[in-house]
Amino acid sequence: MMTDPDQAIDWQGRAISCSGCPHDQRPAGRCEPLHACVRDRYAKRVDRFFRWNPQVAKDYLQHPYFEVRACAARYADIFHLPPLMNDPDETVRWSAAQRLPHRHLLQMIHDPHREVRIRVASRLGERDLPAMMHDPDYYVRLVVARRLPLSFLPLMLADADVEVRRAVALRIGPEWLGRMLLDADPGVRMEAVARLPATALPALARDPDWRIRYEVAARGGRDALLPLLEDADPEVRSLAWERLGGSTPFRDAQKGREQVWE
Repeated sequence: MMTDPDQAIDWQGRAISCSGCPHDQRPAGRCEPLHACVRDRYAKRVDRFFRWNPQVAKDYLQHPYFEVRACAARYADIFHLPPLMNDPDETVRWSAAQRLPHRHLLQMIHDPHREVRIRVASRLGERDLPAMMHDPDYYVRLVVARRLPLSFLPLMLADADVEVRRAVALRIGPEWLGRMLLDADPGVRMEAVARLPATALPALARDPDWRIRYEVAARGGRDALLPLLEDADPEVRSLAWERLGGSTPFRDAQKGREQVWE
């Protein structure tokens, strides 16, 4: 189990003294050495201090130590947060992005740090998300693909990242699934196949990936199953025979197909 450091040291490496601190009012529960202290370099203690004293958080938004600014941003009223959008430290900007009103988030969509942009993409209003569809970081685009209005998803079906395209395939309108079946990645095609009706599966009985052919064997009708009786993969073959009511393949494949449907 991790424990807090047993030393009270400030962000410049000096021992902390409560002498002269305006918050040294421990009887009133305002702070506590080694537990809740705004002068401590340990972020958990700084955060705990502001949790006990949220009314003073706004007074520390320009503190020279970034952890103090980041912690203060979690508790200060939102009217004091906009200047933090341009803070030199990404931890502070990330903390501000969690609470800033949506009208300010658009100003942060090009933040230089990916973690900040991820936070922005997770909070941005749906109508503003298209502005982040082409972010250089794949995870930012993944967050966008999971939240983007359906009408914009076709603009992301050719995204350079496989995980983003898989997220698109999970949500895109059914009229676009045919396009996603042409994707070079079998994982993307698999997400699209799983959403197709059984009547569309026969066209996929020759897909090069055995997992997709197995899905066809699991859900397809007669027209989809017949080509799979001779499939190169034994699991696909076995499932196709099982669903057609046969126990073992016939020696003559054509005769087998006819007998199954007699």
